[in-house]
Amino acid sequence: MPTQPGPVRSASLRSWIVWLTGAVVYVLAVFHRTSFGVAGLEAADRFGVGAAALSTFTVLQIGVYASMQIPTGILVDRYGPRRVLTIALILLAAGQLMLALAETYWLGLAARGVLGLGDALTFVSVLRLAANHFPIRQYTIVTTLTSALGFVGALAATVPLTLLLAGPGWLPTFLGAGIVTALVVFLVRFAVRDVPEGSVREKPRHTSAREVGAQVVAAWRVPGTRLGFWTHFATMFAPTTLGLLWGMPFLVQGQGYSPTTASSVLMVLVIGAMLTGPLLGAVTSSHRERRMPLVIGYLVTAVLVWAVVLGWQGTLPLGVLFVAFALLSLGGPVSTVGFALARDYNPLWRVGTATGVVNVGGFVATTIASLLVGVLLQLSDGNFRIALSALVIMLLIGAWRMAVWYRRTRAAVFAAESRGEDVPVRLRRRTWDTPLATRECAPTGCR
Repeated sequence: MPTQPGPVRSASLRSWIVWLTGAVVYVLAVFHRTSFGVAGLEAADRFGVGAAALSTFTVLQIGVYASMQIPTGILVDRYGPRRVLTIALILLAAGQLMLALAETYWLGLAARGVLGLGDALTFVSVLRLAANHFPIRQYTIVTTLTSALGFVGALAATVPLTLLLAGPGWLPTFLGAGIVTALVVFLVRFAVRDVPEGSVREKPRHTSAREVGAQVVAAWRVPGTRLGFWTHFATMFAPTTLGLLWGMPFLVQGQGYSPTTASSVLMVLVIGAMLTGPLLGAVTSSHRERRMPLVIGYLVTAVLVWAVVLGWQGTLPLGVLFVAFALLSLGGPVSTVGFALARDYNPLWRVGTATGVVNVGGFVATTIASLLVGVLLQLSDGNFRIALSALVIMLLIGAWRMAVWYRRTRAAVFAAESRGEDVPVRLRRRTWDTPLATRECAPTGCR
């Protein structure tokens, strides 16, 4: 198989400090990303826009994020995560300062675009730090810990941000967030190192556009990378779409709850993911063969949750909403399985690029879903049952494509085993692992 082993030593205390510093940057990025989850209604009043125009803020931000994931992976592989994280912080600070001062729709839109660009540079950089500093047996748990810490930023963007917006107001809140972000640049420059002490990082090699494209194509052709892409696509977008933008309007305008109560419900998305992420990471790192069954179990659960939420007549009781949002919150931790697949099935020098490819999946889905919900709300005169049905359609499409590449990835593993090669996961052959699937896949890619 095309994977290479990571470092065999145990991670040092310095490596943990490096990773934790990178994770702090990710926490800030998630806070900036999710701040419109509770600020969306105030932004609509501030800029004088409706549902479709409001969705454009999230569509632009996440669209920029998604489009930058593959370039980010290439930049990280070439220049190292420390430099990329520094640039990310500068962009995040600039974007939030612009948003604090924005009084027109177009300036606010530009600010969210800059925030999306800075946000795009963070997660892949932190995962590359993890890949460089930690042995492969710890990589999955560190990845899920990174995601869990990121939810601290999302948590700060719920009730605390709601209270700040209601108290000091828009300008002091976002101005302060921008200044704090700018100060973290000094922490990154002091604490982060691209590789462990005693290791030598290869000098970046200047590559042509054709070579860069070939690297992306090579990562995409690996069945495990494509399985990771569709896993991330299918699992992450629903809780992200609710948390980033449409959860608050759904709960306030669609269900009639107060903004404070609604933000408390949104906190369930954050707390649920934060608590289950490390547990899921521990299970999947110790038992890699259980990763995809867990993903499938989540997708089945999500379909049932949406059946209840969209089929309920009248106002949903708070108890039902808390349970529904808690179950949907598992999508974030489950989506990290996609990054583990990218790490397992690609050589270490291409992990940044492959991780970027995988990370595109969930954010492309979030971009499409956010836009569809906004457009359907506008067309249906505010009917959230119709608008949120777009999330179910997206879920089914993602699950279908994930199933196709799950089968092909398994075929590639069995083919490698038959040639006597080492494989990342030992699998038990099932009746649906047909000979046809095996013929479709080569060790480095599938047709």
